[in-house]
Amino acid sequence: MSNDSAESTASTGLTPEQRLEAPTTHLVDAGIATIHDMPTLRACVAYENANQQSVRILRRLEQRVQEV
Repeated sequence: MSNDSAESTASTGLTPEQRLEAPTTHLVDAGIATIHDMPTLRACVAYENANQQSVRILRRLEQRVQEV
């Protein structure tokens, strides 16, 4: 898991926490929309499952998986 997290921040500089704990839903949606690889998606899903477990965010991540 830590490898996925490290890889996910290498290209964007954003951690899953920064993407998913933004102060507004628009920023969270933008953080998810800018994910273009599976390691980042996996890291974000793992982060969300371990922390907030927001159904809305998990659904949006699932939608992004299908797009990528």
